[in-house]
Amino acid sequence: MTEAIWTSRYAPVEVGGTTFHDLVAASAARHGDHVAFVSVPEGRELTYATLAERADRVAATLAASGFAAGDVLALQAPNTAPWAGIALGAMSLGGAVTGVPMTATDEDVKRQMADSGAKLLVREIGQGLIARRRTAARPEVDPCALALLPYSSGTSGLPKGVMITHAQLVTAVRQVSRGLRLTPDDHVLALAPFSHVMGFVITLGSALAAGARLVTVPRFDPADFIALLERHRVSVVIVPPPVMPILARSPRDLPDVRLIVSGGAPLGAELQRAVAARFPHAAVGQGWGLTETAACGTMPDRELGTVPGSAGRLMPNTELRITDEGELLLRGPQTMAGYLGNRAATAAMIDADGWVHTGDLGRIDDDGNLFVVDRIKELIKVNALQVAPAELEALLGTHPAVAECAVVPRPDERCGEVPLAVVVARAAVDADELIAYVADRVAPHKRIREVRFADALPRTPAGKILRRVLRDQPSYV
Repeated sequence: MTEAIWTSRYAPVEVGGTTFHDLVAASAARHGDHVAFVSVPEGRELTYATLAERADRVAATLAASGFAAGDVLALQAPNTAPWAGIALGAMSLGGAVTGVPMTATDEDVKRQMADSGAKLLVREIGQGLIARRRTAARPEVDPCALALLPYSSGTSGLPKGVMITHAQLVTAVRQVSRGLRLTPDDHVLALAPFSHVMGFVITLGSALAAGARLVTVPRFDPADFIALLERHRVSVVIVPPPVMPILARSPRDLPDVRLIVSGGAPLGAELQRAVAARFPHAAVGQGWGLTETAACGTMPDRELGTVPGSAGRLMPNTELRITDEGELLLRGPQTMAGYLGNRAATAAMIDADGWVHTGDLGRIDDDGNLFVVDRIKELIKVNALQVAPAELEALLGTHPAVAECAVVPRPDERCGEVPLAVVVARAAVDADELIAYVADRVAPHKRIREVRFADALPRTPAGKILRRVLRDQPSYV
């Protein structure tokens, strides 16, 4: 039986044809006096014209230090305007940027530096990087040159360098822009780390291309989050799923908020509805993609809306297949050039026909809405029946006493595995109450058998729960 291939309902976007820094430079030329960045909590503003000037100065300083085409610059810093200026400066010289998460240990940094072959590591962002004025002409950079080198574990294993060219990066920005429909009037929350593709492509790239204002948040403060959105008149909120319960519990509607996008992990339909009910002026949806697809696969649409629980529809120029096992396969011009120095891993991830084997399970309805169930390797097998942790996490997350939670398998002699929940509580609650809460709402084989409490959950910089870390900790399972 031949597997069906779904295609995007959007008209195709132009593929490549320019570099990321030239894309931003063109936007800066159109919106020079418009504010590009406002920093939280200081409130400092930076215009597009100043961003372009500082990127030129960074390039001059880097060039004087010997940084050149083909080199890699490692950048470990919070989300700020200088992060963007340094990245643009390095790219304009023909170099690539590898973002290092702020949460990375010294060993993590050493490993990424060694694997990427980074020539420089920038941690302290100061005036030294914008000291020189550019005197030489801007070099021509091939759109096929490497632009971004984020690190991903793929479907398994140690982090690998994901090679994203300028052409792939620019195409990805154009794709997501069709659904987000950002304008120069938008104030976009920049919470997801720029070191991650969600932060770089979906937030930073799409906002800069549109001439929108980015509200940078170096550190997330849950207690101040709603007030921050109100103070800065944020219109577009792009966040990982753990932030969505905060929005659902907002003490007031914020009329300026017009679009709320969740990404990085599946979001339950009930939680999505709860956020939509609290923000009736906003379109609320979620998107799906991988580091290997420059964060682009599906997206919500600001005008057309999104079916609760779905990850939206396929982005332009993108195709989807679903295998007999339910795995989602994706193909499009935004797909990475490969894993750096790892042909075997690249071949395992992308087949000869260009299909990315995502490792995610899902389904698509007749209207083209994609529903991502969970990761193949994360499924819990209870008497050979499949249980998706994300489904139980979404359900538990609707309990008023649950701040966040993770569901992992616990070995069981009779059933093979059973679901165990690790819960961070916001109010007094006992395990039996939570077990009963889930049991009343799911099939018997999906019932949670045990609840353990924790002060916090391990997460990636993009907000994904590190379930494998929980599985490996005896104190939990």
